[in-house]
Amino acid sequence: MDEEQLWIQQVLTGDKEAYTHIINKYKNQLYATVLRMTRNPQDAQDFVQDAFIKVYRNLDKYKADGPFASWLYRVAINHCMDAFRKKQYSTVQVEVDEEKVVNPNHPEIIFLKNEKSRQLERLVATLPDDERLIILLRYVNEMNYEEISEIMNVPLSTVRNKLHRAKKKMRETVKREGGYFHELSNGG
Repeated sequence: MDEEQLWIQQVLTGDKEAYTHIINKYKNQLYATVLRMTRNPQDAQDFVQDAFIKVYRNLDKYKADGPFASWLYRVAINHCMDAFRKKQYSTVQVEVDEEKVVNPNHPEIIFLKNEKSRQLERLVATLPDDERLIILLRYVNEMNYEEISEIMNVPLSTVRNKLHRAKKKMRETVKREGGYFHELSNGG
């Protein structure tokens, strides 16, 4: 039994302290993903907190037949998407000083420090929510198509099509506006 499964078992048997290990393992990655969905630091914090509460309350429903991370992301992303669908939430573009809201030593933050990364962030932000989420899960969180399909509860073919469509839109934007990502405009 790996460490993560041990924590889950401990939580399920009443050791609430073990849940802290799960939160610490996933909080930065989950926050970074949700922040990119909401584009608002406070809302991202609220959504992540709500997601961890939901996961805790439903931990007994997790079946160890798939990765725990996929299940956790699905709960968090479904929570965000439900809020979007209910029109309780609207995204507003804000400038975020990620060094102040996320661990500055996190690999994603280091990656985002240079201008090329900021341009890519702006490029991804222009995509519709579902396509942006697929790009983030695939390239930022390094998930495979099957994991994304499971998290988003859509067929594998939909993941592939939306990923292809998102990259095509990004290529068209780069062709139109120029910038660092000339390799995208050449079909890369």
